[in-house]
Amino acid sequence: MKEKEITMPIFQRTIKLILATVLAIYLADWLGLAYATSAGIIAILSVLDTRKSSFKMACNRLFSTLLALTIASLTFVLFGFDIWTLTIYLAFYVPIAYHFGWEAGIAPSTVLAAHLLLEQNISFSFLGNELALFLLGTGLALLFNNLYMPSQEQNIEAYHAQVEDLLKQILLRFESFLLNGDGRNEAQLINQLDLTLEKALKVVYLDRHNQLFQQTNYQVHYFEMRAAQNKILRTMAGNINKCLLEGRENIILASLFERVAQQLSRENSAKELLLDIELFHTTFRERPLPQTREEFETRATLFQLLHDMEAFIRLKVEFYQTYSKEDEKDPSV
Repeated sequence: MKEKEITMPIFQRTIKLILATVLAIYLADWLGLAYATSAGIIAILSVLDTRKSSFKMACNRLFSTLLALTIASLTFVLFGFDIWTLTIYLAFYVPIAYHFGWEAGIAPSTVLAAHLLLEQNISFSFLGNELALFLLGTGLALLFNNLYMPSQEQNIEAYHAQVEDLLKQILLRFESFLLNGDGRNEAQLINQLDLTLEKALKVVYLDRHNQLFQQTNYQVHYFEMRAAQNKILRTMAGNINKCLLEGRENIILASLFERVAQQLSRENSAKELLLDIELFHTTFRERPLPQTREEFETRATLFQLLHDMEAFIRLKVEFYQTYSKEDEKDPSV
């Protein structure tokens, strides 16, 4: 599944931008660096949504800055300090930056290169000034991004509970429909679960990208597994609407839905439910043959529902087998 867009809350981003920018400018000025405000601009560009993206961007921009200062220095030495010389610099620098994937550093690096033109100075001391501006801005942005990046664990646990509760409600709704035929199943709970899973995945992607050294795909795969299960439930909801006849098969399948719903717990591997599915298949085969077309169509639909329920459970079993380690929490069915 494609990752959702990961964004930092506006208030949190604003505070980090203010602190990193002001402190970068203040320190650059205190150190006596020329163009101190450029350190603040670089800090603004370097505060990203996650630790992972900030660290990756900082590395790319460091290489991009070193490349830019090198090309700019050579260009000004060979062709002199003039505006058209800056064109030559860009003609060489931009394609190389894109080739190595450092294009995010083109704007800030070119600002630093322009300082060389304005000062007509490519001495080691002034090049050091430009590099110091970059390191101050980027370093402080990384510092504030890493000092405060709130954990999403509590939100993730809440989404676990919401998802499991909605799954239970959906399965019990299926049971009630088969037993009582109380109205059409409009999949409202399934739509609600889709929205909840979308929000949950956004949170787990954010949390995952804030783990630099102990990154795990557990939570991502858990909610993706639930999303796959919900797609199956959506198909089943349409088929259940076709089961309009009362019969022993309806009662048998309803009991399976109730059993799965009641076993939605973190400790359940769901393997026993697969054995139950086999028993249900055997029971269905041993039932008397349908006598009318309507009974035949209902029996076929019930078999399809049983098949879909097996696919639903297998998704959990496969997930459980992948993450059944002692140091991992076991998710629910």
